[in-house]
Amino acid sequence: MITVTRLNGKQFVINADLIKVVEENPDTTLRLTTGDTLIVKESMRQVVELSIEYGRSLRKLVPPS
Repeated sequence: MITVTRLNGKQFVINADLIKVVEENPDTTLRLTTGDTLIVKESMRQVVELSIEYGRSLRKLVPPS
């Protein structure tokens, strides 16, 4: 899960696994696998970095086999 900010300043949490496409034109638009579209204040780069951090945190939770 990553925390992002709506244009009105309110933060919300979204499952990063649901993000299909991130675009900047100029607002950052998230297109989800569910078909929903969200516009956030964070830059495209920030959303990508947050998603990468989220993925890394998941791998830390999985014990080595």
